[in-house]
Amino acid sequence: MKKKYKIEVDCADCARKMEDATAKVEGVAACSVGFMAQKMTVEFADGAEPADVMPKVVEACKKVEPDCEVFI
Repeated sequence: MKKKYKIEVDCADCARKMEDATAKVEGVAACSVGFMAQKMTVEFADGAEPADVMPKVVEACKKVEPDCEVFI
């Protein structure tokens, strides 16, 4: 299952780092962050519940850029 989220990220390099960090979160199969569009697309692993996974995704993103916002 894929879901899109609005995200506030300051630069393209941070967006790439957030993609890498999010891809390592358990329950995430793939992730892409569009800096220009300010959108994050998360593909969840089979059986993963987005409501359980997204708080971990937000935590991973905040490790990259503490002031980023992911609107879930």
